Amino acid sequence: MTKEEKAGIIKKYGSNQNDSGKTEVQVALLTKRINDLTEHFNKHAKDHHSRRGLMMMVGKRRRLLDYLAKKDIERYRAIIKDLNIRK
Repeated sequence: MTKEEKAGIIKKYGSNQNDSGKTEVQVALLTKRINDLTEHFNKHAKDHHSRRGLMMMVGKRRRLLDYLAKKDIERYRAIIKDLNIRK
């Protein structure tokens, strides 16, 4: 992920360009990294060390989404729909 892609995601989901701590921003950044790694595994199926990192990212995203669902269900539904994450 390039700096420009990351800045675009932060600007889209955060309240300003420096708001990288918002739950939606963190979920969107993790989703981008997960999608990039998923494409990597189509070519490199035996890369098990990176697969562990992918599973850790998926778990972190799941915990963030659970937190968001508990705090504000409307924001949760919006981010799930926008990022096309199944739940």
